[in-house]
Amino acid sequence: MIPLDNLVAFAVTSVVIIIIPGPSVLFVIGRSLSLGRRAGVLSVVGNALGTVPAVLAVAFGVGAIVASSVVAFTIIKIVGAAYLVWLGVQAIRHRHDHAPDAGRTPASAGKLLRQGFVVGATNPKTIAFFVAVLPQFVAPSAGPVWAQLLLLGLIFQALALACDSVWALAAGTARSWFARSPRRMSTLSGTGGVMMIGLGGTLVFSGAQS
Repeated sequence: MIPLDNLVAFAVTSVVIIIIPGPSVLFVIGRSLSLGRRAGVLSVVGNALGTVPAVLAVAFGVGAIVASSVVAFTIIKIVGAAYLVWLGVQAIRHRHDHAPDAGRTPASAGKLLRQGFVVGATNPKTIAFFVAVLPQFVAPSAGPVWAQLLLLGLIFQALALACDSVWALAAGTARSWFARSPRRMSTLSGTGGVMMIGLGGTLVFSGAQS
């Protein structure tokens, strides 16, 4: 069992890191602005599920290999960035679909979860973060290291799920005010798309090991 002091320190560190707007937060805000609170929260859940493989990889040692491989890291980064840009372009192309009188059927929960999952699974910084941070809170004398890493990773995911949901609800609430005007609604949806395109571009040009 991980010592209580380690767990508390890890929880505090995690919350500080999570509440600072990063790729996941910007993605969620962009989705909430484009599609509303429901889509934002489902994107949060999908994104969290998408990072579970990274937790498992780090816990069982694969993460260290990926994080140290420039080629593997770069491939994952490019795939994730391209997908974000594609989502952003789609949001801009269909920005008028979200107006009150558009009459369109909302995206299914499954589709929103899958999109969030892909973004979470292709975020290369997730593995790098887990490799760099999780081991610092492991107590070798407290049991199997892999089990402690797995537990810490899941705790981080639970905290991220809660914090990112707040961002999603806040952005979605602001969107509902804009929904009173079709023009403002279209502009806001387009803004969410631009945010995702910008996030994808940032991910491409960020340092491979940053």
